Amino acid sequence: MTTLATAFRRYLLLAAMPAAALAFSGCGDDDDNGPGNGRVMAVHAAASANVRVKVLINNSEVGQLNYGQNSSYLNAPAGAQEVKINVAASDQNAATQTVTIERDKNQSLFAYAPSTTANAVALLAVSDDLTAPTAGKAKIRLVHLGQGAPSPVNLAQASASGAPVNVIPTVAFPTASAFVEITPGDYNFVVTNSTNATVTSVGNGTGAGTGTRNYAVGKIYTVLVRGVASSLDQTLQPKATVIENN
Repeated sequence: MTTLATAFRRYLLLAAMPAAALAFSGCGDDDDNGPGNGRVMAVHAAASANVRVKVLINNSEVGQLNYGQNSSYLNAPAGAQEVKINVAASDQNAATQTVTIERDKNQSLFAYAPSTTANAVALLAVSDDLTAPTAGKAKIRLVHLGQGAPSPVNLAQASASGAPVNVIPTVAFPTASAFVEITPGDYNFVVTNSTNATVTSVGNGTGAGTGTRNYAVGKIYTVLVRGVASSLDQTLQPKATVIENN
């Protein structure tokens, strides 16, 4: 999945702070007497709105994303914040949700397709535990936002000699698993259903569904299943991509 750090360079803090407090956004440090900051990554996984979208915090635009893209982690004011997803070209609102951002913690905000209705968008806020893996390990989780795909699904390691071996079992739509540790190395992960049939292959993590990917020591990864199963556009059908969280 492409990372658009440049599209989100303005601190999200500016979206919710009054003018008198804007000096606080310059350094991004927490104020012991104020609400402080959390960190937020935005992800456009809504195949039902396959257009460029704006992300707004308290009606202030903080960046734009195309389908399949994500921002880097950026500072955001802690507390209850109104998050909107608008169509970039028309400014039409697609989703609005109040999200509680926790001080000194990390979160991902996923825009996804809750139904097959055109332009239907919902938001899933997920806490991100970016604690470093145990020495010599990596961490991985599974987020299931594939509308119309089997539910629950598993993240499994493909096996040439038998059934896939589950790494993360039973993740329902639309939820996220916790991070689990894995031994670093090259993997051919697949997403499977309750009978171990392959729903989609992770492969190299780009959405192509082919090849393998190296998962490095000390790194933290999200496998994201996104798309709409009933879409006539093959590029919008459920696919698995990989986001690097650190």
